[in-house]
Amino acid sequence: MFSFKQFTIQQDRCAMKIGTDGVLLGAWTPIENNPFSILDIGAGTGVIALMLAQRSNAEQIDALEIDEEAYEQSVDNFENSPWRDRLFCFHAGLDEFVEEPEDEYDLIVSNPPFYTEDYKSENEQRDLARFVDAMPFEDLIEAAALLLSENGIFSVIIPFKEEELFLALAKEYELYPLKITRVKGTPITEIKRSLLALSRNENATIIIDELIIETSRHQYTPEYIELTKDFYLKM
Repeated sequence: MFSFKQFTIQQDRCAMKIGTDGVLLGAWTPIENNPFSILDIGAGTGVIALMLAQRSNAEQIDALEIDEEAYEQSVDNFENSPWRDRLFCFHAGLDEFVEEPEDEYDLIVSNPPFYTEDYKSENEQRDLARFVDAMPFEDLIEAAALLLSENGIFSVIIPFKEEELFLALAKEYELYPLKITRVKGTPITEIKRSLLALSRNENATIIIDELIIETSRHQYTPEYIELTKDFYLKM
């Protein structure tokens, strides 16, 4: 079990546990467009959808999860939250979901699987959650281009080494960056992750900045504390 300030996550049935990536995306994702409807693609525990329920006034927050155990767990986590009436999880793959799209979304978020290395574990459920072949970037971008409302925002967290490729693919679907934050574990480590927010409008000025998580073990930077303080109990 993982307790946040306003909600609790059960995660015993999910292959991918709560991690920094999901929390970063949930806390960082821009909501200045006051989204009415939100879609979380690949919900896992449901943490990102729950964080966005806490942060926004969105009346419709849908989540999509293909793995049955994770789907059931996210449903339970939604039901046990203060925002149960605004949250709904679909048990489906992205390909099924986009076949008959019923809604457009003002905000689409995803913490996609992205271990592209050639090894796999013996745990198929964990591999499905972690490996990019379960949901290739292009499929994700194509779905976002299809489902995003005219002034919507598409927000993801990916490995920094994949940033250039992801943005090039997004451009082919006429999705353009409006904000990029590159994440480092400490001041002396390499950039590890890219937080990307994209829209249908080609922006003359793109906000590009850097976020450092810790100065040393468990010594968090003021920027990271500011970003996550509404969620983590000890921030």
